[in-house]
Amino acid sequence: MTINIRFLPDDVTVNAEIGESLLDVADRAGVSIPTACLMGTCHACTVELDDGEIIRACIRAVPPGKEELTIHLFSDPTW
Repeated sequence: MTINIRFLPDDVTVNAEIGESLLDVADRAGVSIPTACLMGTCHACTVELDDGEIIRACIRAVPPGKEELTIHLFSDPTW
């Protein structure tokens, strides 16, 4: 099953498989999400979902139960 993932502020939309890594989806869409530790500890990959939930993209997969997911990218000059 696939869902649409929309990355803001670039307004890039791509289809993704349930369970696929959010970093892999972003990479395939040509969207850059900074990473460092790849374990969620450093918070470099922090993004915000449309519902306001703050997540670490490096340790999250595309969730089931939605037709579309919007991800707001942060612009942190330290990364």
